[in-house]
Amino acid sequence: MERNIYNINQSDLSYGRGYVYSLQYHIVWCTKYRKDVLTGDVEEKCRKILYDLSEEYHFKILALETMPDHVHLLVDAKPQLYLPDIIKILKGNTARWLFMDHPELKK
Repeated sequence: MERNIYNINQSDLSYGRGYVYSLQYHIVWCTKYRKDVLTGDVEEKCRKILYDLSEEYHFKILALETMPDHVHLLVDAKPQLYLPDIIKILKGNTARWLFMDHPELKK
């Protein structure tokens, strides 16, 4: 009986032209001064923005959890997308749209 030393299922792998990959990043970031601002309507808007960004930039959000003062994401991305670029896209656009919709967050 042959043992599989890898814990990766065939269905978890993604295929590109000449390569196979499975890149998942656990990203966590907190609000400024760890203020409890991600509640209610702001939390719902934040989730919607993050899912919209994932569709626009062609990566998958496998898990998303928002706490009042921080966000946890599990992102599956192609090797062509650099991790710093993904973080810049997520944090920058989310902050911009939340500040436009909820100007009281700047106080």
